Amino acid sequence: MTAQHDHNVRIKEGKVALDGVFGLPADPRGVVVFAHGSGSGRLSPRNTFVARHLQQAGLATVLPDLLTEEEADDRRKVFDIDLLADRLLLAKCWVETEARTRGLPIGYFGASTGAGAALQAAAREPSNLKAIVSRGGRPDLAEPYLPSVTAPTLLIVGGYDEPVIEMNQAAYDLLICEKKLIIVPGATHLFEEPGTLEQVAEQAARWFARYLS
Repeated sequence: MTAQHDHNVRIKEGKVALDGVFGLPADPRGVVVFAHGSGSGRLSPRNTFVARHLQQAGLATVLPDLLTEEEADDRRKVFDIDLLADRLLLAKCWVETEARTRGLPIGYFGASTGAGAALQAAAREPSNLKAIVSRGGRPDLAEPYLPSVTAPTLLIVGGYDEPVIEMNQAAYDLLICEKKLIIVPGATHLFEEPGTLEQVAEQAARWFARYLS
């Protein structure tokens, strides 16, 4: 998958304007919206890597900045899960009204704190949302919302990411939707070890292929 499938987009509502990267393969069968972790955005190399893999599997991808440039400098807003969930729902609304993705089933891919935002957004607005994948996620940040999540949810954690494993195991117990927890051996929080991010991308592609059809 080459960058020729990527389009820069701007997602607007009122005074808020979020930049994003829209990846569009031929005849997509679904679309995955990414929720980045703290301090990251639409140009995240790890999420771009996963997005490429999903595009090869026939899925459109949207990597939006969930914060404006000014907001991204405010550490309080970086960890404001309510605000991040609001922005993710704004991106979902864009997907639902964009001519090239209108009517397609939607998935969320959340990384780190972005996973908390994705799970909260999923509980608040479940319509047309068919699957969620969390990479090294902080689902604990959405704890009050977890029992209300209905979309099938895959939690992926690195085997060396011990505190986050515990958080994901606790979240797994609170989820009552279809769910799965995968621990990738030898991986730390950012999945920087050789081959580990590939495993994340492959597992995510399988999960979305199963439910976005």
